[in-house]
Amino acid sequence: MMLSLQTHSSFFPLIFSQFKPCSSPFKFKPCSSPSKFKPRFSTITMSSSQTLVEHIVLVKVKDGTEQSKVDDLVNGMNSLAAIDGVLYLTAGPVLRSRPAAAFTHFLHSRYSCKDHLDAYNVNPTHIAVVTNSLFPICDNLLVVDWFAGKPTLKTPATGSGLRVRFLKLKGGDEQVKEKVLGVVGEEDGGEFSYGENISPERAQGFSIASLAVFPGQKELESVELEEGLAKVEEDVEDVVVVDYVLP
Repeated sequence: MMLSLQTHSSFFPLIFSQFKPCSSPFKFKPCSSPSKFKPRFSTITMSSSQTLVEHIVLVKVKDGTEQSKVDDLVNGMNSLAAIDGVLYLTAGPVLRSRPAAAFTHFLHSRYSCKDHLDAYNVNPTHIAVVTNSLFPICDNLLVVDWFAGKPTLKTPATGSGLRVRFLKLKGGDEQVKEKVLGVVGEEDGGEFSYGENISPERAQGFSIASLAVFPGQKELESVELEEGLAKVEEDVEDVVVVDYVLP
């Protein structure tokens, strides 16, 4: 959890709902095409018939939380990179967001197929971090997942700037959704990723997502958080934009 961006990018709002473990035991299903798990920060390659799955978590830590508990959360989230099936994972404090201070921390990970994401979600290590480190200090949580639509994306290098945008659409009209996806897709290129949320139960109504990767913080901050939103303003009820710099 890239690209060579132009001086503008599309945006999507994010909101997380509380993690709910499955009520029945999860049976791991291998991908239709076996893939070798890659270590953190590797370049991901897949067959042309596959597409990556993006997983984004936005966290608002409670005001006044002890720094040691925040550090434990960040360390715990980053430790999840060792779970089988995780191609890449990064987590840490947010650089800036819209709305301002809406979220304080960010996690991005990638999987070669939906089964691997499902296995990650019910993995005991993941559940332990969520239960013991996240929930006790979490004021708001938003999770959005989508198919990247590409078989390969270069893993962001240390120091890269990531911008995530989540959009909540007005109404449920299929034509509106296709229109907004088309506008968002205009930014597609390089390591840009966008798509429709596939985990609605955890997304607080946000249904469109995008992820853009900038070479560094300077390039990321040179693009306004609001840029590109005017084209979809009439069809969008709410938006979340989060900037993050890969440590």
